[in-house]
Amino acid sequence: MDDKYKFIDFLGLRFNVANDLSALVAAILVFIFVFSLSRKVTMRPGKAQNVLEWIIDFTNNIIKSLMPDAAVKQFGLYAFTLFTFVFFANQLGLIFQVKVGGYSYIKSPTTNPMVTMALALISLLISHYYSVKKFGFGGYVSNYVKPVGFLLPINILEEFTNFLTLSLRLYGNIFAGEVLLALIGTVAKSFGVVSLVIALPLEMIWQGFSVFIGAIQAYVFTTLSMVYISRKLEKE
Repeated sequence: MDDKYKFIDFLGLRFNVANDLSALVAAILVFIFVFSLSRKVTMRPGKAQNVLEWIIDFTNNIIKSLMPDAAVKQFGLYAFTLFTFVFFANQLGLIFQVKVGGYSYIKSPTTNPMVTMALALISLLISHYYSVKKFGFGGYVSNYVKPVGFLLPINILEEFTNFLTLSLRLYGNIFAGEVLLALIGTVAKSFGVVSLVIALPLEMIWQGFSVFIGAIQAYVFTTLSMVYISRKLEKE
């Protein structure tokens, strides 16, 4: 995509306005979604509360499949927040996009690798933090030289590849989906009514498929984040 972006320099740092606004909108949508489902919490849940509890159970079960049940108290909120945010971030560009003067301001934030790398970095930093907390710094470092010391460079390289695969998998899938939607939209405008009639059902089908892909990628990202955390909490 040939999108142009505005940048703001602040305290020596450069911020992409589209990334920041899009992530903020996604976070606001998550808040509105969760708040609307949890306004009337009762012992006999209604439909809205059932949906919220299903999502919570869904993310808790991801943790339970990888770690002891007690880990749900530690990481349940993080898994829930991560899943819902990534899901809404993936769908945002399908719902609406804002362009003013040729510059993009609102889009799916996960179509930018900087955003997905930031999300991956948060998950990996959490995994390292809890590893140090559980084993102490010495025990944490010793895991890199097990089972044998000469594996140290490979274990360090694995940390870097985990970061790249976690972030770029999400970015690649969402970016590719939006590129294809843009191409279908371009084709629809190319040959008048004939191309519009052909492209419209294709765009509707692919948009529905993109919603499915966005949900799957939110699940995959959350699951892999929990996998990396669980591995750091085990002795090699």
